[in-house]
Amino acid sequence: MTTRVLEERESADGELVEVSRNFFAQAPDGTVCYFGEDVDIYEGGVIVGHDSAWRADGADNRPGIMMPPAPAIGVSYPQEVAPGIAEDMAEIVGIGESLTVPAGTFTDTVRTDEWTPLEPGVVEGKWYVRDVGLTVDDTLNLTSFQ
Repeated sequence: MTTRVLEERESADGELVEVSRNFFAQAPDGTVCYFGEDVDIYEGGVIVGHDSAWRADGADNRPGIMMPPAPAIGVSYPQEVAPGIAEDMAEIVGIGESLTVPAGTFTDTVRTDEWTPLEPGVVEGKWYVRDVGLTVDDTLNLTSFQ
């Protein structure tokens, strides 16, 4: 399957600590599917590991769902399906709420709570905007997009 790749870069104290390349595709019914991620972990500018990397074509792994075709409050779904490596889950907790971030103000939003059984008790709030994508990830806010 042909996927689009979204590259994310994470820095701490001005130093690159992680680069991940995430693989997405949209199914004919509108579902945004997540096919895994390549991950490079950095220390001192050198790659030291690949923690959390997975692909949907590995052993027991399967594609996850990043966004269902018809989001509705209360719908939950697996985002990552790589047993013991990546098992993220999401539940839609808000739709159409107004959101203002440095990139602008949006109302066509979906707000989720996301967690993984690999880190019990940790829940992150995220916001998605139609035709933009992930806009708020816990404390990080979208500053611009094209």
